[in-house]
Amino acid sequence: MTLHAPLASQGVNAEALQQRLQTVLQPTRLEVLDESAAHAGHVGANGTGAGTHFRVRIASPAFTGCSRVAQHRLVYDALRDFMDQGLHAIAIEVL
Repeated sequence: MTLHAPLASQGVNAEALQQRLQTVLQPTRLEVLDESAAHAGHVGANGTGAGTHFRVRIASPAFTGCSRVAQHRLVYDALRDFMDQGLHAIAIEVL
């Protein structure tokens, strides 16, 4: 599995995360929500109300036979380079 850094112009946003997860995990269901505004003033918030805290709801054949920890690790691994760009927290709901 090869990961590509997001485009600098794209930054950390729900669409960029969704595109990455779609490419890497080929989910059958996927929803990415930016919940950053609800975390204003918290650790990791960037003051813009966007791009730091996300919720991912996902179902993928890649999760078959994996423990919950392994499923979450697959999501984190797919989004790792976004963390270097300001992504602070991901709430993962495996469907």
